[in-house]
Amino acid sequence: MRDWITSETETINKPATLEFNPVEKINLLQREIERVIKGKSETVKLALVALLAKGHLLIEDVPGIGKTTLANALARALDLSFHRVQFTSDLLPSDVIGLSIYNQRSGHFEWNAGPIFSNIVLADEINRATPKTQSALLEAMAEEQITVEGTSRPLPLPFMVVATQNPTEHHGTYPLPESQLDRFMLRLHVGYPSQADEREILRDRERENPLKFVRAVMSQDDVTDLQRKASEVRVDEVLIDYLLRIVALTRESEALELGVSPRGTLALFRSAQAFALVEGRDYCIADDIKRLVLPVFAHRLIVNSRQAGTKRQAAHAEQILREILIKVQVPI
Repeated sequence: MRDWITSETETINKPATLEFNPVEKINLLQREIERVIKGKSETVKLALVALLAKGHLLIEDVPGIGKTTLANALARALDLSFHRVQFTSDLLPSDVIGLSIYNQRSGHFEWNAGPIFSNIVLADEINRATPKTQSALLEAMAEEQITVEGTSRPLPLPFMVVATQNPTEHHGTYPLPESQLDRFMLRLHVGYPSQADEREILRDRERENPLKFVRAVMSQDDVTDLQRKASEVRVDEVLIDYLLRIVALTRESEALELGVSPRGTLALFRSAQAFALVEGRDYCIADDIKRLVLPVFAHRLIVNSRQAGTKRQAAHAEQILREILIKVQVPI
């Protein structure tokens, strides 16, 4: 194992601009985000996993939980370009990706880039936009480019879409299609804070919004470097077999109409590498895969309508995955 871990005192006293090891960088970033997101260390950690694995993040929960705040805090803690797009029913694809406008002086069409040309794009309440506008993100999320009028334009790297949606509200919304959901590496739930954490939230926001005080602690080069280090984390062949057995059972299950796609398999592989890096290791263990199966796979599955009954699709998909994890022997 590489010697990445240093003392807490050294981490606090060392300026953010100096070169330090991956664990220090990640811990510093996590602490900065947790100045705003109280009591949700696991949720913040998984958001960082999505970033380091070059994936996209879907945050799904009821209103007022902190979905948008988490996305904003992540963006503020990174010295990267950031745009927030409020998705509504009248939002057009060109409002997201941009368009060419005719310049009367020059006599030529000039390209005006949309907010998607940012390192981090917050698609707030993504399911309120029409399918046509939602589909404007498909190419960007899969290929890190957009094509308009026959011209492909690369997006700035690193590139990450953080989308939020409310799963309980259906009036005026357009459910994300499977092809869109499959492009999100992880789906997270924030959940209600504990009473102690909620008390701290009240005190923190008594006078000013703590988001104002979140500082950028990681540069673009830092993020790129950590993404490269995550891709170098070792995954033993035994663990790959374990991962593939889980995937195979999702495709064979009679309770599911649609199992995990190859894109989903790759997402779990990459997120496990990133999770190991966040935990301070340069190698994966079986628990890395096991802990990530639900947030990586659950939103990609389609439950057989006869099996689901009155239970919500998402809840039933998670139950099926838990049953699959029990069946597959964990390698030692």
